Amino acid sequence: MGRQSRDPFDVSAHLPKSVHEHPPTDSHSPDNDGEGHWRYAQKQLCVFFKGMGCLTVGIIASILVAIPLFVVIPLTPAQAQEIPKSLEKGGTDAALKQRRNTWTVGVAGGQLSGTYMTLADELAEVLDDGDNLRVIPIVTYGAASNLDDVLYLRGVDVGMVQSDVFEYFRTQRKTLNLERRIHYISRLPVSEIHVLAGVDIKTIEDLRGKKVNFGPAGSASSLTGTIVFQRLGVKVDHVLLDNATALQKLKSGELAGLVRVIGKPVGFFAQIPADSGLHLVPIPFSKTFADMYTLGEFTREEYPTLIPQGERIDTIAVPAVLAVFNWPKNTDRYWRVRKFTEALFTKWDKFLEPHRHPKWRDVNLAATVPRWTRWSVAEEMLSRMQRDPRVAESQQKDEFQQKDMRAGDSWQKDMRAGDWSFLQSVINLTEKQREELYHEFFQRQKQRESVQR
Repeated sequence: MGRQSRDPFDVSAHLPKSVHEHPPTDSHSPDNDGEGHWRYAQKQLCVFFKGMGCLTVGIIASILVAIPLFVVIPLTPAQAQEIPKSLEKGGTDAALKQRRNTWTVGVAGGQLSGTYMTLADELAEVLDDGDNLRVIPIVTYGAASNLDDVLYLRGVDVGMVQSDVFEYFRTQRKTLNLERRIHYISRLPVSEIHVLAGVDIKTIEDLRGKKVNFGPAGSASSLTGTIVFQRLGVKVDHVLLDNATALQKLKSGELAGLVRVIGKPVGFFAQIPADSGLHLVPIPFSKTFADMYTLGEFTREEYPTLIPQGERIDTIAVPAVLAVFNWPKNTDRYWRVRKFTEALFTKWDKFLEPHRHPKWRDVNLAATVPRWTRWSVAEEMLSRMQRDPRVAESQQKDEFQQKDMRAGDSWQKDMRAGDWSFLQSVINLTEKQREELYHEFFQRQKQRESVQR
């Protein structure tokens, strides 16, 4: 590639060769020959005596000459812009309204800065099929209020809901026929409970009697965070502010702590400066949380400014689901959500692409959720996929993880007896050791199945 001109106003390199080359003059005419040399001499004298004044005139002249030349240059087919086909479609207002609404599904995501809203947005991107299926992600108060939205808000068919929210609606609010009205399509990744406080706060107990923010009303932290503090028996001065305001008040000392229930890692915490004087407070797992929650942790890789080198912070996490209203079969809303569910399963590989949110890779479509009923269409799709060895292995892995982390019979018995040695051994395993243990479990499971056949 040749060296480009240093003159930012030099457009000669971008013009057709026939244009920027000096055109041939009528030098064969004696009269014109002398006139041409005299004009050339005038130009040289102008440059010599007038300096920058002449240069400015020359620049302006070049621009004025170049403008019409650019206008007349024809665009190649590659440069031509096409209007999207969806905007070209016309018709009557009634036809357009029908086409826009027939296959539209509303998904209650959560707060704009939250992980669930990101997942809802990616659902819309991956499953979009023009007029055949359009997913609209909806910003809401949060995961706690999403169940209310799926139950009662027009236009909402699906929502990101945490499992303890369902239990609260069932046992405390006593929502009528909840188990029949709300089912789930798939289990979603867990959300970790983040408790941010100053360095003087070492444990949750240190927050007793102090002002603690639990996010805006309806957010996941406003319900799950409250339940966690109640179960721990730590009574605090309950505050419900938006997270940005709460962080400022925490820094100024007006708040002692801030609670967010959200899938890690999240920029809200990762972007806090190292010299902020803030840190994440641990929440040790105990039998108090064994019914609805699971183990969680934060590492320095996730939050380098909040966690010292070589350390990790224990916490608890809450499972979530993609909840769906159980519309009667053969109704308009049923067919919309059916198409949404079929697209989710058939396009699942696209959610695992590197540029998608890493939490998708924690999802197992075959996983079950205690006390929840899988929606019939999701059950159908899962049955079709059982022949896929990737799904079979995923299901085996989920079974192993449930035994590993939560629901093994021996672990439950040991826990009730006060023996936590099994749980402690699981906590101390590295990721590599857990993966090796899983592969050993999977191989034994395959051997057992071959013997049974």
